[in-house]
Amino acid sequence: MSSIASYYNGKSVLVTGATGFMGKVLVEKLLYCSPDVKSIYILVRPKSGQSTQERVQDMVKCKVFDRVRKVWPNFYEKIKPINAELTQPNLAIAPEDAQELLSEVNIVFHCAATIRFDEPLRQALLLNVMGTKQLLKLGHQMQNLKAFIHLSTAYAYCNRSYIDEVIYPPPMDPQKLFDLVEGMDESLIQEITPKLIGDWPNTYTFTKSLTEYVIQQEKGNLNTAIIRPSIVCCSWQEPFPGWIDQFNGPCIFLIATGKGIARIVKCNKDAVADIIPVDIAINLILAAGWYTAVQRPKSLLVYNCITSNINPFSWGEIRDVAMGILERIPLEKAFRIPNACMTQSDFTYEYWRTVSHKFPAFLYDLYLRLTGRKPRMMKMYNRLHEYMLLFDFFSSRSWEWKSDNMNMLLNQLSPKDKKAKKHSICHQHHPDCVHLARIYCKVANGTKYVVLYGTALLQVP
Repeated sequence: MSSIASYYNGKSVLVTGATGFMGKVLVEKLLYCSPDVKSIYILVRPKSGQSTQERVQDMVKCKVFDRVRKVWPNFYEKIKPINAELTQPNLAIAPEDAQELLSEVNIVFHCAATIRFDEPLRQALLLNVMGTKQLLKLGHQMQNLKAFIHLSTAYAYCNRSYIDEVIYPPPMDPQKLFDLVEGMDESLIQEITPKLIGDWPNTYTFTKSLTEYVIQQEKGNLNTAIIRPSIVCCSWQEPFPGWIDQFNGPCIFLIATGKGIARIVKCNKDAVADIIPVDIAINLILAAGWYTAVQRPKSLLVYNCITSNINPFSWGEIRDVAMGILERIPLEKAFRIPNACMTQSDFTYEYWRTVSHKFPAFLYDLYLRLTGRKPRMMKMYNRLHEYMLLFDFFSSRSWEWKSDNMNMLLNQLSPKDKKAKKHSICHQHHPDCVHLARIYCKVANGTKYVVLYGTALLQVP
């Protein structure tokens, strides 16, 4: 039994964002590695016509829990959903539920956030900044709280080229900013948002930086840590290779390329792609929770969860590897033969976007109309273009992160926790992972690996 896994046995854990991508992996890992964990409280709100209970029922049916389901069919009995809403006063938690949390919770993992790049500023502030502030207030009242772990992003200060494991001063006071926009008309907020966020590319990264400042200012005597993963992609090994439940980041472009839809990508092929598997990020989160609770560091520690300073991997390299795999393992029902180019030039991008995207889409939609079907290709290309513009800031630049705290934490682990698992190299395409097409690089003894289509793990020379 590893020190980390054994620590969580007998503990009550609170997880926000448990129904999200990283939240589900975190809950599964806790249940699988610490089967004697006392309780896992999850804050859930009704959404899309589903009640809290219905959302939790759907969550536990997810394939990510298959591993723990085999050894413990009633694992869901440890999961205790709490109806809550981060945007409401006191998180809208019922008094009896709040009392249970205050007396029982030992560790808080705050993973909930809006991750939309184009989220309206007021909503992003309400969810990311003010929601965290209220959760901290609740944490101060918890009688047995040992650690408060906040999930941020390595791009919280992406307006800097060098990012240390520190919290930088914010451009403005978060509370004053929220008070400013709270009563404003939405159209006016949208108009002044570019000026308010300054050299941050979007409201997501901007509000994440403000949230870190709020934690620093209001943590008080709480044992607190902040984890900053870079671009989080599908799992490397746990709960099984290649698991993912959403398409974002590089995944969208890889699928579009594999389907022959995307022929031109606006990107700097020489820029470093800092991509981290979700299970690696979750392992660091759990290790930080253990270290923060047991060692009780005198100051708030920030962990940059990144790979680029250890084993840099460029977008161009990812493209080359992906094309090689697509030649051997093509996607079904492709629109065209995969062939994508990368460019930083606005002129070149717009030219090839017109020739290779708009024109074929127009002809195909015309064909669909003539055959009595609904046109869809132009709409698809417009959405792809919009997302490419949102992601352009991150695919055209490289950053340098410091990771001393992450390295320190690794040195604190027991031999059991440090022991690396033996990796199996699978070259076969798994039929259940068709919809999980994903690519990332990982670091293992200085060797680059890439995962595409979930279980296809290929070594890069």
